[in-house]
Amino acid sequence: MASVPPTSFPKDQIKILLLENIHPGAHALFAAEGFQVEALSTALKEKDLVEKIRDVHVIGIRSKTQLRELPIQEAKRLLTIGAFCIGTNQIDLDCANKRGVPVFNAPFSNTRSVAELILAEVIALSRQLGDRSRECHTGVWKKLASGSYEVRGKTLGVIGYGHIGSQIGVIAEMIGMNVIFYDRVTKLPMGNNRPVPSLGELLAHSDFVTLHVPETPQTKNMIGVDELSMMKKGSFLLNASRGTVVVIPALADAIRRGHLAGAAVDVYPEEPEANGEGFKSELQGLPNVLLTPHIGGSTIEAQESIGREVATSLIRFINTGTTTGAVNFPHVDLPPAIGRETHRILNVHKNQPGVLRDINKIVSDKNANIEAQVLATDPNIGYLVMDIGSDVSEDVKQGIASIPASIKTRILY
Repeated sequence: MASVPPTSFPKDQIKILLLENIHPGAHALFAAEGFQVEALSTALKEKDLVEKIRDVHVIGIRSKTQLRELPIQEAKRLLTIGAFCIGTNQIDLDCANKRGVPVFNAPFSNTRSVAELILAEVIALSRQLGDRSRECHTGVWKKLASGSYEVRGKTLGVIGYGHIGSQIGVIAEMIGMNVIFYDRVTKLPMGNNRPVPSLGELLAHSDFVTLHVPETPQTKNMIGVDELSMMKKGSFLLNASRGTVVVIPALADAIRRGHLAGAAVDVYPEEPEANGEGFKSELQGLPNVLLTPHIGGSTIEAQESIGREVATSLIRFINTGTTTGAVNFPHVDLPPAIGRETHRILNVHKNQPGVLRDINKIVSDKNANIEAQVLATDPNIGYLVMDIGSDVSEDVKQGIASIPASIKTRILY
């Protein structure tokens, strides 16, 4: 990481709260910067979260913590949020955006782990390994070949051809499978993977269907009774994306009727908040159904990589104001002004006409020299990063902060 001038706010006073057993590698990166780090092993209920987050500058969470409007509004010192996972549905992104708080996640780090789990489950389903293993554990010896197949030559249908879906396609092809995929956005095929024009065509031609889509209004219940009926008799469904994507009662019925030969499910519409007993699903006890507790990305390698990826993004934002990779914020990456007598001003403002004009007038009235300036916008806000002479930086900062459209203004260094 490039060195930066000393920050105006002491690093040893920046408070970072990490929840849900975030990998120690992230702790080490924050500690190396001199930040205060508090780590908890669990998620927090909203009432406890509101109290805990009041004086925190950075919060890091995984999938269980619900970071909604109330805690974000109450966190008066909050600078940025880290989602140490892929999904960000647990965070009120719009509220954070309007409060001037960028949110960073880890879109790449657990890709391989999820891909390997899916391919392992494809093979396990084709050989009914879950049932055979359970029988042996209970003392039943059931050696048979009926209903067991090689996956070589079979067709894998990938719904959602993003980072995970495309890697699954590559690995599946390496073990001799044919791969087709469907995505609402045009994607470049990897290897011999082949796109199909509709979801229905994918369902009708696939021996295995695996889902890798985000949770959106468009994907909610996208696999229900009608879609399951389109699938080949004797095919398999795998879901390691989001629990709301598949209608579970419809899937259970398709397996009971023998239309599907099995399924592997890692995510559920409702999931327990903590480890322990009490998990219920209509899929429990059904033949050739693999149920796992949302562990698609739960490997040592993935968690270490996620910790490093998100922590690095958060540190870059704290040190330089860089928002590249933020999921809810305009992207700005202005290199540090090394060796010059400048201070960096960060300003988040409502995206409305005339704001940059007003800011530049303030700079002009102070006879200040702008060394560098970058502005990026989204429909709600504008984000300005400006390097300016250190002799007038405080006056300029105060002037910019007084503009009615300003949301958050600070001198970074």
